[in-house]
Amino acid sequence: MKALLNYFPNLTRVQKIQFEQLEALYKEWNAQINVVSRKDIDELYRRHVLHSLGIAKVQEFKPGSSVLDIGTGGGFPGIPLAILFPETQFHLVDSIGKKIKVVNGVAESLGLKNVKGSHMRAEKVKGEFDFIVSRAVTRMDDFYKWTKGKIKKKSEHDLKNGILYLKGGDLTVELQNFPKATLYDLPNYFEEPFFETKKVVHIPIKFRG
Repeated sequence: MKALLNYFPNLTRVQKIQFEQLEALYKEWNAQINVVSRKDIDELYRRHVLHSLGIAKVQEFKPGSSVLDIGTGGGFPGIPLAILFPETQFHLVDSIGKKIKVVNGVAESLGLKNVKGSHMRAEKVKGEFDFIVSRAVTRMDDFYKWTKGKIKKKSEHDLKNGILYLKGGDLTVELQNFPKATLYDLPNYFEEPFFETKKVVHIPIKFRG
């Protein structure tokens, strides 16, 4: 939490309370359904919460916008982003039902009215979104296919509507089919060694009528 407050000093009282509750909530849920590794649960704020919020350092979501989180697992990056942007709507989906049970349980406990969790495959999601976020669920070629027809035509943010993807390591080969991809290195925003090779990948998606 200390690092979180350092990087996001303008949190409201409600947001601080919600972020503080995350550790106890995930420990409680993790005892029933393993969604965070035992090693990571003690590093929840750095490895999951702060990592998720790397997307917010690249693009702040405007009120009234909508974000789809594909392969959210236990709610990352969607839940931390939903706390930070309470006036943005988040749809969190995962193909594993028990993980969505955790997502909806955590969102309910935090009083997040802007989160909807759905047990479904990405291809089945209906609707259009400003951005689609995820945290390294698969290779970009496959992920890109899942986003087809799900991006709003009109961009209203600094970045063009499209994908905001958290991933680490050398992505040269993986992104060779995406010449318009822009990489944002998280060490530019967070000083902890954990983020040394971590990035946010932005890929604008052209609307096809």
